[in-house]
Amino acid sequence: MTSARDNDELTGVGPGSLMGDLMRQYWIPACLSSELQAGAAPMRLLLLGEQLIAFRDNRDRVGIMDHRCPHRCASLFFGRAEGDGVRCVYHGWKFDAEGRCLEMPNLPPEQQFADRVHAVAYKVVERGGLVWTYMGSRAEAPPLPDIEGLALPDHERITRVHQRECNWLQALEGDIDTSHFSFLHLGTLQPNEIAADSLHRFNLTDRAPRYHAKDTEWGTMYTAYRPAENGQVYHRFSHFIFPFITLPPDGSFADHIQAGVWVPMDDTHTMVFTFFWTERTAALRHLKDGQPIPGSVSPMEYLPNGSGWHGRWRLKANLDNDYLIDRAIQEGGTYTGIQGLVAQDQAVTESMGAIVDRGREHLAPSDRMITQTRRRLLNAARALREEGTAPPGVDHPEVFRRARAGALLAPEGQDWHEAYVENLERIVGPPWPRAAE
Repeated sequence: MTSARDNDELTGVGPGSLMGDLMRQYWIPACLSSELQAGAAPMRLLLLGEQLIAFRDNRDRVGIMDHRCPHRCASLFFGRAEGDGVRCVYHGWKFDAEGRCLEMPNLPPEQQFADRVHAVAYKVVERGGLVWTYMGSRAEAPPLPDIEGLALPDHERITRVHQRECNWLQALEGDIDTSHFSFLHLGTLQPNEIAADSLHRFNLTDRAPRYHAKDTEWGTMYTAYRPAENGQVYHRFSHFIFPFITLPPDGSFADHIQAGVWVPMDDTHTMVFTFFWTERTAALRHLKDGQPIPGSVSPMEYLPNGSGWHGRWRLKANLDNDYLIDRAIQEGGTYTGIQGLVAQDQAVTESMGAIVDRGREHLAPSDRMITQTRRRLLNAARALREEGTAPPGVDHPEVFRRARAGALLAPEGQDWHEAYVENLERIVGPPWPRAAE
C-alpha cells in the first residue's frame, strides 16, 4: 500500500515539492508550436503549478514567463503584443521573450532602471511540433529528451493532445497497466471474433497475464506474458521513462513507435501529448471481418478553447456528462457504453477523484509495474533532494532510445529480458545494454 506521505510526495508538483523539483530537472513540453502565432496575444499557460504566459514575437521567438509583471504584478496575459515583446497595459513596461525589460515609458529617462528588472522567464526550444521549456535551476540546461517519437520526420508523426482533469500520476498509470486493456477496451469481445493470424488475439484467449518488471536506466519496464501456441509466449513490453513519459504496448514490437507525455499542469490537471508514427502497423482495432471493434473508434472531439488556466484541449465527453455513456449499448454492445479508447481511459482515471487516495487501494500482482514505478520515482526524487544525484536520463537522454514497446512472440523458456534485447537488436540495431537491476 502507498502511504499517505508517499502519495503526497508523488502527486505534488509545485515549486519546492519533491516531485516538482525532480520534474524541473528535465525539459517540459509546454504547448504545441501551432498554438502560438507570431504577434498574437499572450496565452495563459499552467505548468507544474506555475501560472505563466506564452507568446511568440514578430521575430518568431517564443517567450514563457511568469504572468505577473515585475512592476506591480498585474497579469501580462492582458498585455499588448508589440514587435519584439509584450507590453504590460498597467504602466506600459515592455519585456522581451527572455524576460528582459526593454522599456519603462512611465518614468523620465533619468529615473529608469530597465537593466535591473527581469521577468521570471524560462529557456525555450521547439522540437517535434512542441514548445519545450526548462524550468530548472541549472545555468546550462540539459539536453532534450531523446525518444523515438520525437526523432521521426514531421510528416511521419501525428501528435494529439487533450487535458485530463486529475493528477498526473493516476492519469499516467493507466498507460502502464496492461491487463485493463482486455476489460475496459475489449471486455465483450471474444477470441473467435479476431482474425486467427492476429498476434493480439492472445489478449482475449488469456485475460489474466503474468508479469515481469524491473528498473532500467531510463525508468522502469515490464512484460505482461501469456502462453501462445507452438511452444511460444506472447509478450507485451511497455516502459515508463522519466519524468512522465510512457511507451504503451498496443502494437507490434517491430514498428510500434508511440509515446504518451503526461505533463502536470498543477496537482489536479494533466496535459497529455501523444505521438504516433504514421507507418506503424495497426494494433488490435478491427474484427476479423474488418469492422472496427465496438466502442474503440471515436474522434477526439473538444469543447471550445477558453482563455482560462484550464481552458485548453478539454474533451467533449467529460465528467459533467458522464463521458456520454450509453447504458443500452453497455448492456448489449460494448463493455463500457463509452465510445473511444481515450474517453474510456479518461472516465476511469478521473472517476478516482482529482487526487486518488492510494491508501484505499488493494494492489494485486497485476499492479507490479505500478508499484515498481512509484518506488522508482520516489527513490530518484529523494536521491536528488538528499544527495544531489541527477535523475535518470537528465544528462544522458540517449538512454531513452533503449526503450521500445509492443508485442511479440518468444520461445518458451527464453528469459524475458533476453527476448527483449534480442528483438531490439534485430529490429533497431545494437548496442543495447541490459537494463539496470
